[in-house]
Amino acid sequence: MGIGDNMRGFVSNVQVGVKSTSLSAFHFSLRLVTGLFVGLTMALIGQELMGYETLALVFAAVVVLAIIIKILSPWSISQILIFDLIVVLLAMLMRMYILVAP
Repeated sequence: MGIGDNMRGFVSNVQVGVKSTSLSAFHFSLRLVTGLFVGLTMALIGQELMGYETLALVFAAVVVLAIIIKILSPWSISQILIFDLIVVLLAMLMRMYILVAP
């Protein structure tokens, strides 16, 4: 084994490492964005129903964010995107119901 073979192996290991790191970073950022939107929405709904202040709003949003991140961790990227699509469709349905309801 020469130096060329060692360098080729090193470069391929670096490429595989960068690919897996970027994929896991994208997976985590997707879970984070999903958790932020769902958490903030649930916290705002709770604030309107219960009438709690800003600190409780932040606490509720962080708790829901942590729960969503934990639940979505074993899911693949496509499953998370499908979950996001379902959540957006439910939000649009709720908005339509609020606008149409007397």
